[in-house]
Amino acid sequence: MLTLIVVGVVLVVILGLLVRFALADADMTLLCKGRPKRSEVEGKVAWVTGASRGIGKELARQFAELGAKVIISARNLAELENVKAEILGKYPTAGVEILPLDLASDEESLREAVKKSESFFSGAGVHYMVHNGGHDPPPKPVLEMTGEDVLTMIKTNVLGTINLTRLIAPFMLERGGGHFIVISSTAGKVPAPGQSVYSSSKFALVGYFHTLRSELIQKGIDVTVVCPGPIASKSVSYGKNSGEKPMPTDRCVHLTIAAATHKLKEVWISGQPVLLVMYLCQYMPTLGFWFMDKIGINRVESTNSDGNTSLMTMLFGKKKEKTGKSAPLLK
Repeated sequence: MLTLIVVGVVLVVILGLLVRFALADADMTLLCKGRPKRSEVEGKVAWVTGASRGIGKELARQFAELGAKVIISARNLAELENVKAEILGKYPTAGVEILPLDLASDEESLREAVKKSESFFSGAGVHYMVHNGGHDPPPKPVLEMTGEDVLTMIKTNVLGTINLTRLIAPFMLERGGGHFIVISSTAGKVPAPGQSVYSSSKFALVGYFHTLRSELIQKGIDVTVVCPGPIASKSVSYGKNSGEKPMPTDRCVHLTIAAATHKLKEVWISGQPVLLVMYLCQYMPTLGFWFMDKIGINRVESTNSDGNTSLMTMLFGKKKEKTGKSAPLLK
């Protein structure tokens, strides 16, 4: 009798965990940590790149809400001024500075930007360097990528971010610490059919920043690599009936700041089925990569046609008409 009770309890626990995972919108470690810790943010300076819209804009707002002083950067000055006005409209006492920045610019321009960032707020210095800026074009098959496409992506997403890090890290070390928050992508951990060079640029950031942390963490430098899946604010459409359901931007940012303030090293922020694929590729790579190979060509064809990337479409492709020609995708 006791054995049956124990087995029943174990089965209930397993069922509960499966249900929780099915409904999860981030990896289980992150979901167990709770809300962002205001004490880790209040009064500190957070510099957010790509802050004129989307995730970057929301990062700036939520950092300000938690009491941080924020520096917002992007190429479009007018959009940055609008973001600043919106933040001050909600939080009149917030500290917000605008620092126009093009990550693809030369090293001397990046050096000047770092000097300006360090001079703001009476020289308080940047504690949170939030690398969110980057180039994220619409999906394109791997063999259709031009040399210019590749150069633009790598120069902005990889070289600009790495060079900015090299230039600001010495200031952090001199003050005894700092924290890099790196907005990578689920495409930086698993294959992303249709986004080959974007994926490679995000893989590069994951490798660079995990290595940087291993070298500098004993000197007070923390790194949190964030891998979001599809986000509602992104310009790339994943289809009306998408199996990759976009996450609300504010939820993604809330989880991002929670991850950083709890000093997690890497987090995955996405719903299903992307989260499941992340776990498969991490812990059962043969199965995970088989699954991606299965859906790869269908995902590319779907995004190139009517944008429909439902899971059933990606797994089995388009329905065939009796003539043998492709019928419209399932709606």
